[in-house]
Amino acid sequence: MDKFRILGGKRLHGSVAISGAKNSALPCLAAALLTPETVTLRNVPYVRDLITMRRLLEDLGATVLVPELRTHRINAGTVEHYEAPYELVKTMRASVLALGPLVARFGEARVSLPGGCAIGQRPIDLHLMALEKLGATVEMQNGVIVAKAERLRGADVTFEIVTVTGTENVMMAAALANGVTRIFNAACEPEITDLAELLTKMGAHIEGAGTPTMTITGVDALGGAEHTIIPDRIETGTFIVAAAITGGELEITQCNPTHLMAVIDKLRAVGVEIEQPDERTLRVSVRGKLQARDVTTAVHPGFPTDMQAQYMALMTQAEGDAVVTEMIFENRFMHASELQRLGARIRVHGHSAYVHGPTPLTGAQLIASDLRASASLVLAGLAAEGETWIDRVYHIDRGYEKIEEKLRTVGAEIERVKN
Repeated sequence: MDKFRILGGKRLHGSVAISGAKNSALPCLAAALLTPETVTLRNVPYVRDLITMRRLLEDLGATVLVPELRTHRINAGTVEHYEAPYELVKTMRASVLALGPLVARFGEARVSLPGGCAIGQRPIDLHLMALEKLGATVEMQNGVIVAKAERLRGADVTFEIVTVTGTENVMMAAALANGVTRIFNAACEPEITDLAELLTKMGAHIEGAGTPTMTITGVDALGGAEHTIIPDRIETGTFIVAAAITGGELEITQCNPTHLMAVIDKLRAVGVEIEQPDERTLRVSVRGKLQARDVTTAVHPGFPTDMQAQYMALMTQAEGDAVVTEMIFENRFMHASELQRLGARIRVHGHSAYVHGPTPLTGAQLIASDLRASASLVLAGLAAEGETWIDRVYHIDRGYEKIEEKLRTVGAEIERVKN
């Protein structure tokens, strides 16, 4: 397994470009299963999860061409298999996104129970409930979800808790269902809107994307389309924190600040100076001392859970006490104990972590536990004095495109070491 070696204490300075959003590209790739025509996606990030999704599509029989960097051309006209095998699903929870499109177009899907980051329960039963509402028969067979339907039919689907992948699965399934589907308590993330834009280009009829209530009128068939994936808002937020935690100055380009205003507003309250010279650029710097501020994660447009770990790392360098409360996942503080190894003063109690700062951090041997925890450890390592080693960086490779190379271009001393 690869490791990162970081020599901290370097102020970051320069310009960094944001890649396409992993959490948007994944459902958009899955949506290509809805049509026998070619779907072309641009700005697809080169990350491990997207490689896994591409392999999944190819295992199903689709053709995936990459004619140029970050462009995927998918043709699912040759799909012959309807099963997402455990070998792929176990490494990436988003594999479950194949469920809705396969049932909708082919009338059958077999998907192993998903894996992914160990950050708590993300129950698949909401997906299955929704498919049953749409008329599918769903059962478990030896750890495999088996769903069948001659043709799905429109229905009202109400999610008891907001689920992003659940909303996406229903959107794709309902696009080919007979009749009208209404989704209540739908996820409102920018990635939902991006998927809706792609589906609309393919011929779907969708209203209300980005709001808690969506209406989808099914059509008989969908066609090919071309679409550009939105910028990754979590990578954007991570690099804002990278500038702040090192006391540096970064110009962040090819981003969409409107997608992470809750993060930008909170970081400005902390004392991070964030300017927006144009629609796709941010300039980040720190002039004075950072001030601790509490934060509570929430569904969009609230503070995203995927930025909680990075924010916690920053709070170790802020003046005062901050309470970081996690309301989305129940097991997403595993990075706290690793930050403590660097010298951070953090106490976890229930859904909250109490961070006292500022605390000098010193290099140590760390182990990454999940994708965003990995990012927080990298950020802390950049701020720490001395040498930090981070093991299991395959986690960060799932969602960040060559993060060590991007950081090196703006002055970080970080290298990937292969075992």
